[in-house]
Amino acid sequence: MTIPHRGRTSEATYFITADCWEKKRLLQSERMATLLIEVLYHYRVQRKYLLHEFVVMPNHIHLLITPSGLTLERTMQLIKGGFSFRAGKEFSMKAEIWQTSFYDRRVRDLVEYVHFRDYIHSNPVKAGLASTPKEWPYSSANGRLELDDVPQRLKPFSKAADMQA
Repeated sequence: MTIPHRGRTSEATYFITADCWEKKRLLQSERMATLLIEVLYHYRVQRKYLLHEFVVMPNHIHLLITPSGLTLERTMQLIKGGFSFRAGKEFSMKAEIWQTSFYDRRVRDLVEYVHFRDYIHSNPVKAGLASTPKEWPYSSANGRLELDDVPQRLKPFSKAADMQA
């Protein structure tokens, strides 16, 4: 099956879901989840993308991300490939880690952004892994990690919309 053409994907914001191979719970340990967060921040520091929100679940990740001059495919290749490489090197992981490809949805406005952010934050609660979003240590909801601002083009122009964010 061929990868669908997404058009120009750099400089747009996306909600991403990437699943572990065969939905296995490969990210459930602290060391694996922490390593994935390290990889996310490694490429963020290199300005490969803006990282707005994320959650690492036992068998998948969700991201709100804006590629910076790279295609969305290349951005995800860096994240998934970088993590696979480091997991292989540091933990001797030789098995497949990721399902091929990923799911993406372009974020068109602030309402969608807030919806996806709330979905990301509530994911561990819905899965029974935490009582509140802030309790889950592998999520941007806990407030301990630096994130990039909401993209300017998505920001509201009125006070009413401002209160939704």
